[in-house]
Amino acid sequence: MGRSLVVIGLVVAGLGVLMMLGLPLGRLPGDFAVRRGNVSFHFPLATSIVVSILLTLLFALFRR
Repeated sequence: MGRSLVVIGLVVAGLGVLMMLGLPLGRLPGDFAVRRGNVSFHFPLATSIVVSILLTLLFALFRR
């Protein structure tokens, strides 16, 4: 359990560093943003897919 928490923390910190360096997570093509009047809706579809693939690969590496 402790090792998993450390890995998750490192992944979150790594994503934060990448975003600070200019990686446009949350603003990728395929992320939907709808604004009508005073209502806005944001659905990060492409970002969710990218994060899912990265986490799948990361957990597959640690499973071995």
